[in-house]
Amino acid sequence: MPRLGVNVDHVATLRQARGGSEPDPVAAAMLAELAGADGIVVHLREDRRHIQDRDLALLCQTVKTGLDLEMAADDAMVKIALAVKPHYVTLVPERRQELTTEGGLDVAGHKRRLERVVDALQDGGIPVSLFIEPDAGQIKASKAIGADYIEIHTGRYANAQSEQEIETEFRAIVKAAQLAARLKLGVNAGHGLNYRNVQKLTAISEIVEYNIGHSIVARALLVGLDQAVREMKQLISRSAGTGHGARG
Repeated sequence: MPRLGVNVDHVATLRQARGGSEPDPVAAAMLAELAGADGIVVHLREDRRHIQDRDLALLCQTVKTGLDLEMAADDAMVKIALAVKPHYVTLVPERRQELTTEGGLDVAGHKRRLERVVDALQDGGIPVSLFIEPDAGQIKASKAIGADYIEIHTGRYANAQSEQEIETEFRAIVKAAQLAARLKLGVNAGHGLNYRNVQKLTAISEIVEYNIGHSIVARALLVGLDQAVREMKQLISRSAGTGHGARG
């Protein structure tokens, strides 16, 4: 059965808008777990625009299911990760100007630097995932530098408008997931997924985890976090096992 990782960054974004203490992303993570989330995701950005170091430390102490720390592949973040010990790390590209993560890592173009970061994290007992485009070259490069997982960037699929474009992007994700599984890489997926477009992807049995944040937090404002998480979990569970193809 696929896993649901709930990203609580946007809970922290709302808190930071007023500079106070509410809403609390740590409390949100606990509620998400109680509602059936299989993991919690946070992105500790260099500019600390939402999740703060204190949030990360508390989440590492309190999350029971599994904490996925998204972070840039730099020495300062590696040091933080090795100190707090999340359940695993996802390396993502990061630009200060972006509103959200734009595109995947260029693993093939930065193999030496990324391999050094992957080795440091793994030596500290932390499995590593790489956030990449559904591209064969990037998947093979991820395997070559020793990653444990990949997370397929689903942004182009999520933003596709026409049926033909949606199907083209879907097929690219299918091929990427199948290749990664053949290479014994665990396969996660995320970015732009919501209550409408996630169901089609659940036909891809190689994908074992969906990491979703914005749409869940947005729906939670209307129906509450418990119901928002349960609805997404039900969508993933109900649709799974009907198509193509497992955790490496």
